[in-house]
Amino acid sequence: MSEPEYARLRERAAQGDRDAVDELVELAGERGDLAELRRLADLGSRTAADELVERASELGDLAELRRLAEEGNADAADVLHELTEE
Repeated sequence: MSEPEYARLRERAAQGDRDAVDELVELAGERGDLAELRRLADLGSRTAADELVERASELGDLAELRRLAEEGNADAADVLHELTEE
């Protein structure tokens, strides 16, 4: 995807286009772009939050999981508990 296409997609997402948000989440997940997933999750995308928990878990990123858990993400709290219990 070209930069102009990506910029248009972000623009659509910013205007509330859920399909654009989902596409951004998918792209960020494929690229492992935690910053973009974090941005989308912070804007309220549950799908982005789920993908962020999954990616952080795969990477063993305890700081990110802690941050998410402290913000009330139960899935992140569960994964964090599992990873730190081992």
